[in-house]
Amino acid sequence: MTITLLELSKRSVLDKLIFHSVDLSLYQVSAIVDGNEVYVTDDKGKYLRTRSLSELRKLFRDCRAWRTVLRHTSAYDEMIGGPESYGNNMLEVRLGNNNFDADPFGT
Repeated sequence: MTITLLELSKRSVLDKLIFHSVDLSLYQVSAIVDGNEVYVTDDKGKYLRTRSLSELRKLFRDCRAWRTVLRHTSAYDEMIGGPESYGNNMLEVRLGNNNFDADPFGT
């Protein structure tokens, strides 16, 4: 299930905004909307992806969320010959609310 960035920005407050670390420096975004996780797309239906987490977060500066996290799931426990994994190895790190419009040098 997907939602466009424009539709998402019209919502008052999101339950959770999730920035996925998909691969080395490749990120995409999902959000929890009405209890369901949905991936965010552009107006043409293409998943929002970028190689810069900061640039991706700038696109969402107008979206308010109760929680904003960076999520990563490792594939390393799926190595051939390794022990079978029985748990979830997903890592979520809470991200602070950065003011991307602020001048970092105060000028």
